Amino acid sequence: MRSLLQHSSWQEVRDPTTWDRALASLPNPHILQSWAWGEFKSRWGWRAERWLLRATDGTPRAAVQVLWHHPPYLPLCVLYAPKGPLCADTDAYQAALRWVMARARARRAIWAKVDGEPPLPLPHARQLLAVEGWCHSPQQIQFRNTAITDLRQSDAELLAAMKPKWRYNLRLAERRGVRVRLATTLSDADAHLLYALYAETARRDRFAIRTASYYYDAWRAMRGVALFAEREGETLAAVVLFCFGGKAWFFYGMSRSEGREHMPNHLLQWHAMRWARDHGCHTYDWWGAPEDPHNPHDRLAGVWRFKEGAGARFVEGIGAWDYAPFPPAYRAYLRFSKLLHSLRSHRSSELCANRSS
Repeated sequence: MRSLLQHSSWQEVRDPTTWDRALASLPNPHILQSWAWGEFKSRWGWRAERWLLRATDGTPRAAVQVLWHHPPYLPLCVLYAPKGPLCADTDAYQAALRWVMARARARRAIWAKVDGEPPLPLPHARQLLAVEGWCHSPQQIQFRNTAITDLRQSDAELLAAMKPKWRYNLRLAERRGVRVRLATTLSDADAHLLYALYAETARRDRFAIRTASYYYDAWRAMRGVALFAEREGETLAAVVLFCFGGKAWFFYGMSRSEGREHMPNHLLQWHAMRWARDHGCHTYDWWGAPEDPHNPHDRLAGVWRFKEGAGARFVEGIGAWDYAPFPPAYRAYLRFSKLLHSLRSHRSSELCANRSS
């Protein structure tokens, strides 16, 4: 570790091509560490810093995009490295953690948060994080676990990996006249349609979403690819994919309440996986899996059954970890956040009750 720190240096990167190429040279590059994601979030209250650690021969050893902003009503900032840092090995990971800690102290942050996948076994990573002064965060932003499908397979192999019921539903959708339309560039009409479907899904499944303009910006900034399942002139469901570094992420899924008996989502995912494979992606990330895939009461249990039926493999993650340069401020922030969340949840419940009455 000492040798790495002596013969390497951190440099701020201000060029998008240099940054994304550096990410591509490291294991498991993530789209939330991409230049485009940082630029997108900079239009929504955050500021982005991108730091690269190179070896003496110029080889990237670690990269971390740090987003920071000032929460409402608070004088101090917070730092977040979404799905970062990206590191070549354990020494680079330790160096990256220490660098984020240094940035947090320099910014006088309430907390810094990391949730990227470490280049070492999870038990060892947890131990290293704890030794370095990080704690498992009570505020998880991204899903800790995910599910993936290896796309380096033929159609026949992908189908064989699915459960029989899943294949049956896929064929059922085709027999019932469901067709999939692809949009690689979103028109205004398609963006509005996606948001209308997403808002309907949020009301039905009772989760909060942002304003339409946020999603329009995200889908276009990240060059999202949308697939629409249509039947008899009606759009039944849609998905939005983001692609980066040889991987496709199923970031958004939405559907109408009517027409679900035609199994549009099975056909959508089948088309999405094949499109991603045929456009150079080796992995399909289903973006979210339960804390415990064997717990039928987990809030994502039903979602996991669908993904598992498609042949997806469960992948455990490290989750989000916090570093607090000023522990009293961190504890006060957590109490304040808990109170604010409680008030928002109460307000959301009232709105749902009013809509139902």
